[in-house]
Amino acid sequence: MSGGTNWKRFGIAAGASALIAGGMLFAMANGAIAASFAVSGQDFKISADRLDGDGFAQYGGAVKDAKGNLIPVALSGIENAKLTNLCQSVHVDGSPVSLTITAGTAEGKPATATNLLIGVKDLAGDATFTNINIGQDASTLDKGGPEARGQLGAFGQQADKVVINGLRQTAVSTTAGTFKLTGLNLKLNLGAKPKECF
Repeated sequence: MSGGTNWKRFGIAAGASALIAGGMLFAMANGAIAASFAVSGQDFKISADRLDGDGFAQYGGAVKDAKGNLIPVALSGIENAKLTNLCQSVHVDGSPVSLTITAGTAEGKPATATNLLIGVKDLAGDATFTNINIGQDASTLDKGGPEARGQLGAFGQQADKVVINGLRQTAVSTTAGTFKLTGLNLKLNLGAKPKECF
């Protein structure tokens, strides 16, 4: 089946439900879910005119910073992703410095990624899922890539395909097996008003 949903409301609700249900935070604190690296804890923004994903999974989880603090997130995995007009930005807290990266801006040459796993705090856009399962046990997820799987008994969802138009998300981590940034442009920006993707 396919259908549209408000991605921001749905993703946040799913992540919150997963973190609350079944003592999720306690389990994460005891190592039930491991992060592949210590995150800085600083938010960064990602936007794209369009994301085409084959193989999608989402579930509640957490990442750890270098001090061992847990940061609750909704983990979104996509096995194969194409991103048209991709932008990523980070503003250095308390400074006039921001960094922007753009890619996939040329016609017919999107940025691509395999086994993409994003620790999301907020996400918005117009999304369409194909053959979606909502409420699947997170430990049985198998469509979003080898790392996109949560804890036994936790809330999860997955779909054969996801298309998001007007993607806007705030994240704390991204990992990928490969990330091809066609037409990469990296720029350091200085100014009283930070330059960000949105």
